[in-house]
Amino acid sequence: MMERSLQTELLDELPADDPRAVGSRRDLRRINALMGNARHMARAVSAVTPQAAPRRIVDLGAGDGDFVLRWVHRIPSLAPGTEVLLVDRQDAADARVLTALNDRGFRTHQVSADGLAWLRSQPAQAGTWVLANLFLHHFPPERLRELLQAIAAKAELFCACEPRRGWWPLAASRMLRLIGANAVTRHDAVVSVRAGFQDGELSALWPADSGWRLQEQRAGLFSHLFLAQRV
Repeated sequence: MMERSLQTELLDELPADDPRAVGSRRDLRRINALMGNARHMARAVSAVTPQAAPRRIVDLGAGDGDFVLRWVHRIPSLAPGTEVLLVDRQDAADARVLTALNDRGFRTHQVSADGLAWLRSQPAQAGTWVLANLFLHHFPPERLRELLQAIAAKAELFCACEPRRGWWPLAASRMLRLIGANAVTRHDAVVSVRAGFQDGELSALWPADSGWRLQEQRAGLFSHLFLAQRV
């Protein structure tokens, strides 16, 4: 079994406007499309909440915002006026993404902040859904436990898609040169898979509370899906 290991990802250390960072975020759009994370998460959420709609969507580690834009396109039940918050330490949101979200009728806000600190500062609001795409794997276990506790205190639903830790995803991560990925992306992809998750690992870190229904499973060839819904 491949043990989980964490290393610093280069994209996290580069300024948002560094050409290497800009290129890597462009690569991540293509990688997200290949992984199908927006599709996996939209399908999972729709399956458990077919009649429900959130009042507020929080995307942790939003990056340029392309992921949440892809995700909302797959949830037609979202009502105009829904608040969408893109939370990231770096000011990296793409203006075109913000415009597209606003054109859909959402109230979109960019938040430049540490995700855990920001969550802890927020009041609990009914109808809050939290999303995380390729974000949780950055955290060591105790810090991740703290983050999940903060999410559970503020959200009614949480859905995440992360790298699936395993030999096949690791092999695929080493082939990204074939799609023209830059050096930052190629380095970070390998690091991400080694820091990814396998069955039950996120559920074990979620607060022990019978008021939640949890799902955790493989999603597609490369991804690991976690869903928590308040009962």
